[in-house]
Amino acid sequence: MERHTIEPRPGWQETVEAQGCVYPLTRHPDDSLRPYWDESAYYAFSLPEVEALEEVVEELHAMSLAAAAHIVEKDRFAELGVTDPQVARLVAESWHRREELPSLYGRFDLHYDGTGPARMLEYNADTPTSLVEAASPQWFWMEERFPGADQWNSLHERLVAAWRRNRPLLPPGPVHFVHTEDDTCGEDLMTAAYLRETAEQAGLETVALSVERIGWDHISGRFVDEHLRFIRCCFKLYPWEWLVADRFGPHVVETLDNGGGTGSTCWIEPAWKMLLSNKALLAILWELYPGHPNLLPAYLDGPRELAAGPGWAAKPLLGREGAGVSIHPPGSPAATRDEPCCYQEFAPLPDFDGNRVVLGAWVVDGEAAGLGIRESEGLVTDGYARFLPHLIR
Repeated sequence: MERHTIEPRPGWQETVEAQGCVYPLTRHPDDSLRPYWDESAYYAFSLPEVEALEEVVEELHAMSLAAAAHIVEKDRFAELGVTDPQVARLVAESWHRREELPSLYGRFDLHYDGTGPARMLEYNADTPTSLVEAASPQWFWMEERFPGADQWNSLHERLVAAWRRNRPLLPPGPVHFVHTEDDTCGEDLMTAAYLRETAEQAGLETVALSVERIGWDHISGRFVDEHLRFIRCCFKLYPWEWLVADRFGPHVVETLDNGGGTGSTCWIEPAWKMLLSNKALLAILWELYPGHPNLLPAYLDGPRELAAGPGWAAKPLLGREGAGVSIHPPGSPAATRDEPCCYQEFAPLPDFDGNRVVLGAWVVDGEAAGLGIRESEGLVTDGYARFLPHLIR
């Protein structure tokens, strides 16, 4: 794994916008606009290195599924903050029926510097973004700048194939693709639009809609779109914890199609993905696989021995883009936070020329499918991080 600087292409901003990354710049607190898509540098990997990372990702995915089974079998929902018995029951039912439910993708965030084992930082298996830039603009960047090179990137083909495989599991009618209107930069909009495109290439009928424009028909007891069509199947770029807590959350629970045709709306990702996108998964994985080389020690009741040793990161059980994460270096006094957290060993993000890097390794239909790389200036990968392309030497 090496970082190389390179001159950006003339007109790079217009180029990546035309390829779907309509958010190439990020506004920072000082009101400046700086590149989010950053092609002033790139990362290079060897083929054996990528093949090893693929194996790690698929092993971590299998371990995460085993941890999800453990949570359900041992009824450990309360440790995930799922205290509503009805929601817990439906998540458990979703897990038991997972072979009957469509499921598409997820993204592991990995700590890796090219010298030691890759270690899992978290798993966003419900609403992962940074997909568009990983699937499309970085592939075209490579073809233009390094013709004949290769890339860890089979995202598009695998997504289309995943929709085809899932097609028999979908209820009749179009698949609605929804995102929230609160998205101001366009990332959620374009992620949903891109996934809609892959579904259409798989031969599915689709409809675009925002979460805020989903309606409820009191007469039929069904969710409907703006044309009063029943929403039988819905891909949502909207977290499950928000969905069940919203004003219409009770209707989501009442009409959830968990396979078997017992409900009226089949949601993608399915409810069992709540088990994987919760940071409590990190502690349960460490409990089930203590000392595993691809995991970091993590606990739910406090930092334990991490306080006297390497330090720790306190992560809210639910959160995105580093929100609420606090870093406690070695020697910090042991302390717990008021809100439920996962206390994970502090592993400073690898430093490449002053840039802190995290690997986003994609899983599609249960298989490793590609890589996206983000850099930040600090120890937490937040909303000001940059996306850099990569290639295989």
